[in-house]
Amino acid sequence: MRTLTFVLPAVALCGLTLSAQAPAPAPRPSAAPAARPATATRETVRSGFSVERLQRVDALLQRYVDENRVAGAVALVLRDGQPAYERAVGWADKEANRRMTTDTIFRIASQTKAITSAGVLMLLEEGRLGLNDPVSRFIPAYAKTTVAVKTDSGVSTVPAKRPISIKDLLTHTAGISYGTQPEVAAQYEAKQLGPAAGFGWYTADKSETVCDTMERLASLPFVAQPGEAWVYGYNTDILGCVIERVSGQSLDVFLRARILEPLGMRDTSFFLPTEKKERLAAVYRSVDGKLERAPEGPRGQGNYVEGPRRNFAGGAGLLSTIRDYSKFLEMIRNGGASNGVRLLSPRTVALMSHNQVGTLHSPNGLGFGLGFETTDQVGANNLDPAGSFGWGGAYGSMYRIDPSANLDILLMIQLLPMTTDLGQRFPATVHQAFVGGPSTRRIETN
Repeated sequence: MRTLTFVLPAVALCGLTLSAQAPAPAPRPSAAPAARPATATRETVRSGFSVERLQRVDALLQRYVDENRVAGAVALVLRDGQPAYERAVGWADKEANRRMTTDTIFRIASQTKAITSAGVLMLLEEGRLGLNDPVSRFIPAYAKTTVAVKTDSGVSTVPAKRPISIKDLLTHTAGISYGTQPEVAAQYEAKQLGPAAGFGWYTADKSETVCDTMERLASLPFVAQPGEAWVYGYNTDILGCVIERVSGQSLDVFLRARILEPLGMRDTSFFLPTEKKERLAAVYRSVDGKLERAPEGPRGQGNYVEGPRRNFAGGAGLLSTIRDYSKFLEMIRNGGASNGVRLLSPRTVALMSHNQVGTLHSPNGLGFGLGFETTDQVGANNLDPAGSFGWGGAYGSMYRIDPSANLDILLMIQLLPMTTDLGQRFPATVHQAFVGGPSTRRIETN
């Protein structure tokens, strides 16, 4: 304290001397405003999507093309029925030097199932069939079916415990596979099904009707008892025959009159009109990690242009464009109506899009409705929210409907057999770009 007492006057004196010899220093300027963090960005949001984050979808699709993992792809995301994202990348036909475009036509394989299922439910709404009706009411060959059972000594065939119902077929719980399991494959192949039908599901090369094929299927053993397991197979092809028997029309005529034309799906058909041949994407396959054009025939390009045009496969036969198929999804998302046209009631669509099989399809939060796989809990299917539903096709196409955000998410490629994970990665990159909110706005992010 004493030291301070003596020092402070000296400092004060020094200050007086300086002020006498020089002008007083200028006032110290006030502190400058703090700079914004270097990580701050401006994010543009359109239709609920971050425009910047959608660039990750662009990068994903282009990377798969550049790495020769797919030849090309078309992607479409609708919100409230309007395009929020639409891209065509790569090649529709590399050998013909034809680029992928948004109106390219694709083989959609099992995406056909949802459309055929909707046709069955239209007949249900008219009182012409019921969910619990036995299939044998329409196809008598199914009155007595059998099941292959593994035993210690091999495989035995036993009678089905109960009749197969329409609902069993819609939910894939009839026990009917594509006949490629070892215990039944030889029997199926002998009757031109299973291994003799491409990868099991292909019938476009047959000169017979779908009902002829499905009646022959009834004579073969199935792989599970009705209602006891979720088994993916010819179920929806059988439903295609049911539609023919109930309506008195071929499946292609029925679907065109009742679903495709009302929705304006002009590029969707079982076989390709000759004048649209140049719009059909080529099928590719991966051989030793390299992409090459798939062969002609059931395991490759198929008979969709030059085929017999007689077998209309309700489970895997349609061709379509991404815009065409989105019209069907919009009808479903809107509870059965689109652009003033009602095809189904909201309650029927609820049956289609909600789990009807408990844990038979999956014990981990995925279910199956009357035509769609359902996501019943968050995390069960990547970033898909609970309440969303969809499916895909053997050539690599996929789709999801997210009712909570009014979204339709679609991707189409042509790769057989499907050896890519793009169908899982694509919807995840779409979901990560969705931030919600109104159709167009700007927000600040840090």
